[in-house]
Amino acid sequence: MHVTLERILRLPPLASGRPEVLSGTGRLQEPVRWVHVAELKSLAGLLEGGELVLTTGLGFGTSAAEAARYLGELAALGAAGVVVEITADRPEAEAALRQAAGGAALPVVVVTRRVRFVEVTEVVHRLIVAAQLERVEKAREVHEVFTMLSLESASPEEIVARTAELIQTAVVLEDVAHLVLAFDPAGTAPGDLLADWKRRSRAAHFREETARTGDEGWLQTPVGLRGQRWGRLVVPGLPGDEAEAAMVLERAGQALTINRMAERDQRELGHQAQAGLLHELRQPRSLDEAEALTRAAALGLPPAPLYVPVVLRLDHASASEPIALQRRERALLELVNRVLAASRNSALAASLQTGSVAVLLALPARQLEDSVLERICGELADRSAGAAEDLRWTAGVGRPHARLLQAAAGLDEAGQVAETASTLPAGAKRFYRSTDVRLRGLLTLLRHDPRVQTFVEAELAGVLESGNDGGDLDLLQRYLESGGNKSELARSGYLSRPTLYARLARLEQRLGVRLDDAESRTSLHVALLVHRLQGL
Repeated sequence: MHVTLERILRLPPLASGRPEVLSGTGRLQEPVRWVHVAELKSLAGLLEGGELVLTTGLGFGTSAAEAARYLGELAALGAAGVVVEITADRPEAEAALRQAAGGAALPVVVVTRRVRFVEVTEVVHRLIVAAQLERVEKAREVHEVFTMLSLESASPEEIVARTAELIQTAVVLEDVAHLVLAFDPAGTAPGDLLADWKRRSRAAHFREETARTGDEGWLQTPVGLRGQRWGRLVVPGLPGDEAEAAMVLERAGQALTINRMAERDQRELGHQAQAGLLHELRQPRSLDEAEALTRAAALGLPPAPLYVPVVLRLDHASASEPIALQRRERALLELVNRVLAASRNSALAASLQTGSVAVLLALPARQLEDSVLERICGELADRSAGAAEDLRWTAGVGRPHARLLQAAAGLDEAGQVAETASTLPAGAKRFYRSTDVRLRGLLTLLRHDPRVQTFVEAELAGVLESGNDGGDLDLLQRYLESGGNKSELARSGYLSRPTLYARLARLEQRLGVRLDDAESRTSLHVALLVHRLQGL
């Protein structure tokens, strides 16, 4: 607790002089840093700010002008106040002081009885030193509290609750979007504390230092590393000791930052460990089933009757830059882990190649496979839609196996299915198997074969060399998807019938085949599918 001028005036050595406050009554609660006895006309160079000056007024005598100059200088030097002892035998000096105090900015106190300044300084200095020791002890206690919270990896709720307990007022932790992450009302009604929170919080602008801000004078401190702030701690009310509350808030902000960094590092280590094991399981070499089960169990995947390989492939078109794709991949992996934890399903999940997340899912029974996959993929889809990152993805599922190593080998099949299914219309299914991609799946495997490439170029040479390959390929795809039915294609609103027939006739000339021939359509459809798949 700080030693204030109001408290000093109540001390017996000074109270015996019958102190009378002539000015600055609104500043009596400000802290006094030290007491200085002086009879000089000027104290310039002697004061550093926050001192209480004790004097008998010899520095200004009986001149009101000199008294005003003297008080003005003390105010400019940052003095906490001045106590002037003027006994009854010096009425002119008292009158000058009273006249000058009328325009003074700092607290001015007059005592009309003899005061032993040495006793005043002795008592006040003892109180100041005791208060300083008390603050040091409080700082040590706060340091120990938040150090233990950091070592115990306490949750944000626990840290906020301990902060509110230490400063004895409500505390709120919010993110940069002004969403409340945790709070402790400290006895107030939560509804009153959080009422119209977003509007009020936006009015209290973010500051890079611990300070009061906004119309309501909220005390706030930033949370997170400088340049990577992810939130702030806020005290909407008025704490009893603002300096102490600021110190506690800062330590709480540091604890939240450290815990978040430790949690991220721990999560990264877990991801790396799971990715390393999945790589080994796919290419086991000397790894046998028993060792694979033991190592998987150590990473949270207990033995189960069935294992299902799943691969989630991100839509690459929405973020072609590698860094952006890696950021989205990490966000998808964290989202997968949250969904798995919420649904209480055991699995290994890791990024095995850029843009995709592999999951080795444990199932208690084969008949639960579809229901579990539907629930997990449905929850992922719902959460992905509300994510800050663009997390559009396609899920491919491999064949389930009772042996862990066989299921892990199926991740390649699941990845190929996910890659192929990403070319299908969006939203057709929650997840895909090889039976869903059929011919596309086979062509995905063959698309890089030089002989297949020669076939594609031979079939589509007429449109690829026409200079209007985009429009002609689009027309050809729509025509083939309609089964060669010109009337149906015209009814779909694609083109008017005369225009459609004319364009199809030109397309036949460029391709050098008859489009009403079933084998020609089949051959063109295969070539067109491979051409589209080559863009993956």
